[in-house]
Amino acid sequence: MRTHIVFCFVFAFASLKTSLGAEWCYQSQVTCAKPCQGPLKWPEVAATCGGKAQSPINIVTKKTLTDGRLQPLSYTGYQYAFQSDIINNGHSGNFCVHIVQVNLPDSAKIEGGNLESSYKAIQLHFHWGADGGPGSEHTIDGEQYPMEMHIVHIKQRYHSLSEALKDKSGVAVLGFFYQESGSSNRKYDSVINALKNIIRPGTNTTLYDLSLETLIPSHSDLTVYYRYQGSLTTPQCDEAVVWTVFENTIPLSKQQLSAFSQLSFADGQKMTSTFRPVQPLYGREVYRSSAVAVWVNSGLLLCSVLSVVALNLSD
Repeated sequence: MRTHIVFCFVFAFASLKTSLGAEWCYQSQVTCAKPCQGPLKWPEVAATCGGKAQSPINIVTKKTLTDGRLQPLSYTGYQYAFQSDIINNGHSGNFCVHIVQVNLPDSAKIEGGNLESSYKAIQLHFHWGADGGPGSEHTIDGEQYPMEMHIVHIKQRYHSLSEALKDKSGVAVLGFFYQESGSSNRKYDSVINALKNIIRPGTNTTLYDLSLETLIPSHSDLTVYYRYQGSLTTPQCDEAVVWTVFENTIPLSKQQLSAFSQLSFADGQKMTSTFRPVQPLYGREVYRSSAVAVWVNSGLLLCSVLSVVALNLSD
């Protein structure tokens, strides 16, 4: 064991001297034979990754601040079915690359919820663990969920992500957590079945008659969310993202969650743990929608009513 550790260190050091420009990768990809730059070394790949407004973060609910302006968002075009490719790009070391990505029609838009303007959708992608284990990027009170979906939007006036990234609030990302359930979520059948056709990197297949509305919780479950200013979660980690992270989860069965782990990276290694660890807040505030406060107050009101009823019954 000791010899193996020494060998790894020497090998990594020798490789570092000859390949300071090594590509970035997730921690699950870092091996002695492949000394790519894992999350802790991303600032060496892109200096922005060492900034003070990085994502993801751990959301400590008791430290969040209620903001009455964070009303339910308005979703336009989310209900319309579209046809698009789902892509396994296997991570090629390029910037703004996501492992499994679905390009979206820009007719899908969000606004409201104290967003600066209307934002149009451009793509969605996923981050996951290993065979349904912990894999979300954001965490809530330290809890890491099995998977997380990001729906990426840019301000209506911009024509590309690269253009939007020059604006500190040019990108708006909606984050959704997944939770293991005892039964399959039939709404995800087309996505899960498509994964079988994109096992290897550089492959894609077409999704038909899919709508964003079918992939996210019902509108009544979208009122509770958290908001903060952050970054992309892959290099170059541009700090130009307004994050909206929803509390209510999306159910998937163990088998459905595990299907993502059957994909492979470019080197043939199983594609698992495709998430960046949480980053320091550095004094940033995290806000919660007023619906959270309403829910809490409603609970208190219910307790008060029950107390009054109990007192009356005891008289």
